[in-house]
Amino acid sequence: MATATQASIGDSEFDRDTAVSLREAGDTGETRVYDAELSAGWTIFHAVNGGYLLALLGRALGDALPHPDPFTVSAHYLTSSVPGKAVIRTQVVRTGRTLSTGQASLFQYAEDGTEVERIRVLASYGDLDSLSDDVRTTATPPAMPPYADCLGSDAGPVAIPGGAPITERLGIRLDPATVGWAVGAPSGKGEMRGWFGLADGRDADPLSLLLTVDALPPTSFEIGLEGWTPTVELTTHIRCRPAPGPLRVSITTRNLAGGFLEEDAEVWDSADRLVAQSRQLARAPRD
Repeated sequence: MATATQASIGDSEFDRDTAVSLREAGDTGETRVYDAELSAGWTIFHAVNGGYLLALLGRALGDALPHPDPFTVSAHYLTSSVPGKAVIRTQVVRTGRTLSTGQASLFQYAEDGTEVERIRVLASYGDLDSLSDDVRTTATPPAMPPYADCLGSDAGPVAIPGGAPITERLGIRLDPATVGWAVGAPSGKGEMRGWFGLADGRDADPLSLLLTVDALPPTSFEIGLEGWTPTVELTTHIRCRPAPGPLRVSITTRNLAGGFLEEDAEVWDSADRLVAQSRQLARAPRD
């Protein structure tokens, strides 16, 4: 994958912008309060991207829980987040030998000083390195052109309508079959596929996979709808630690009804392993 010079984990913009600072720990250690700063660099249509928020809360939970890796993370997006200061409160729900479960909520302050909950997460963490290597699956990587034959921001008018600072931080090359929306000719199919990486070359890890599942343009663009597609609920399963190299992401929507649509995402690593899956419910853009 031809990208910028490899950035070590910790030096990446993603790591800096998902950093949390412990402010307060409860007497029993089961509750913690963290301070965070939501970066304007991860916005789309002026709202902070849901995958970035999931990674931010995922980092806080990874600090609060005894197990290192997210296995399953379910988030409900209550109100749209905006760049600026935020507070994250975590609580340990249960600790077991192989899995620990916790919950976290992110809050921001309204203009009148009241605290507003933006997103609430329930997650289970474990140790991905301890999992069995027994894999029995009928799943296969998405069929799409090689990296060099897919379209990035340098290949033409594939910018997201309305502008999105987040695209400057991502190295995405989209399957030409799913970018008809960029030239005013959407296919009508609820499909989006592409190669994914961070623009600064940081290798993927379980935490960044929480961003990956929600980083491609929404499938609603190929259905023929433009505009913000706000996430209502997003559940992500991390299946194994990704190998270095570019990821392949496939997202599909089968049903848009009543003003809502689902997006099912699969993320495959360079070793042809299914490393993450997700499903989200989102509100469709209005015509």
